[in-house]
Amino acid sequence: MGCAQSNEKPKRKTPPENTSKPSLNEAKDDGRSKKELKKLATLRHERTRVGCWLPHAKKIDEFLKRLAKLPKLPLIEPIAELKNMVNDDLVLKTSVDLMFKEANRHRALTPLGTAPVENFEDFLQDLNKIMHTAPAFYTAGKNDDTAAGLIGFPVNALLDWPMATSHGHEVFNNVTINKQFKKILNHWSKFLVKKESRYVLTTTNRDVLGAYVIPWLSDDAKKQVVAVAYQATDIDPSTKSFEDVFQCDPTDEHYGFESWDNFFVRKFRDDIRFVTPEDDANDDVIVNACESAPFRKPATKVKLSDTYWLKQQPYSIQDMMDEPDSITSQFAGGTVYQAFLSALSYHRWNSPVTGTVVKQYVISGSYYLENAYEGFTHPRDGDSPDPSAPNSSQPFLSAVATRGIIFLESDNPKIGLMCFIAIGMGEVSSCEITVQAGQKVRKGEELGMFHFGGSTHCLLFRDGVDLEFVDFESTYKTTPGPDATNVPVKAKLATVK
Repeated sequence: MGCAQSNEKPKRKTPPENTSKPSLNEAKDDGRSKKELKKLATLRHERTRVGCWLPHAKKIDEFLKRLAKLPKLPLIEPIAELKNMVNDDLVLKTSVDLMFKEANRHRALTPLGTAPVENFEDFLQDLNKIMHTAPAFYTAGKNDDTAAGLIGFPVNALLDWPMATSHGHEVFNNVTINKQFKKILNHWSKFLVKKESRYVLTTTNRDVLGAYVIPWLSDDAKKQVVAVAYQATDIDPSTKSFEDVFQCDPTDEHYGFESWDNFFVRKFRDDIRFVTPEDDANDDVIVNACESAPFRKPATKVKLSDTYWLKQQPYSIQDMMDEPDSITSQFAGGTVYQAFLSALSYHRWNSPVTGTVVKQYVISGSYYLENAYEGFTHPRDGDSPDPSAPNSSQPFLSAVATRGIIFLESDNPKIGLMCFIAIGMGEVSSCEITVQAGQKVRKGEELGMFHFGGSTHCLLFRDGVDLEFVDFESTYKTTPGPDATNVPVKAKLATVK
């Protein structure tokens, strides 16, 4: 099926912004009693954290308190620019100050007490320290080498509570703020692709950034990475080594990895993840595009345009694709499948079908914006704010975050045109597409990859494509939801009838 293109962009719905100037009085409480606010804050403190990107709030605090004790460093240029940008704009400065004030007010109602990051200046200093480091394998404690989270999201840890506030939603919905965060994260990425960044692979220093860490290539860390790779199988992961599972050179001190990022985008061995001969021969079979856990059940009859910022977070095809109606309209009433990648997983994307790349592009978006209904502002029916923002906002992020879009024309006419959307989250908003328009791809062939941290992705199918998804529980020992475990990349995901 061909795709006619137009230069005219469709009109977009956007998340509503508070256009009134913030006042310098107390942070917002939306008329709630102290008892109601305490309940929300406590629920958030206790709620599940998706994908293990961030640990329990208490562990985050331990990390942040140690980080705060480290000596201050001269601000890198893009962080100094952020400081000046905020301080020179009274309205923005007031919103930023109230964001931290509001977060502290909510935290004070929990056992956590005072926030380690109390204000904008604290945040800038701690953010600056992170820019001189690579993501380490943070552990649960001095004598507990279990992964504690923070692995891909140390910046997210700084903003864990502020981004959940009403003022945080205003700040991270600001285009200028997002552009500056892009510059900051791009600066960090230049370090993460250098040899200097791979010290975290082999260091025995247990106090990097003032937190407990172990080397990524230590026996304990490798065992945990391997265990995640075998979640969906009956294979005992203790019988497999890291080098059994991933392409590497164990004779080299750094296993042949040239940088932190080179390690992060490591590849599976060809005999570990592959499209089975049966699935390869059957054009009706669609395989999993990422090593990822199903976030929710596939959504059907998805609207072309919808209010994606509402509590239910419906998908809005136009906003997800950010393309002319000539392309997006073909997906009106179609199906969306979404899954998230975990901290210890493989982060490359692979084609779910055999076909041709029709079009590919990357959309710049927000970095630390979460759905307002996952923050402190709106929950009133017993729901708790997202404790690991923006993880519970993944459907919302499909319309606002940085995204890599790849349209594929399947060789199977029953599938026809479909779309893969890679969605960066937080500091991960680096989506690299490695295929070009017009290129033929086989089922399971690489399409691109995420760099530097956690992420989510969507597969979109047109209306009329009759799909039967696998029974996740019986096939892969998991159930769609925030606690789901991985479905192997290149494994059977669905069949078109």
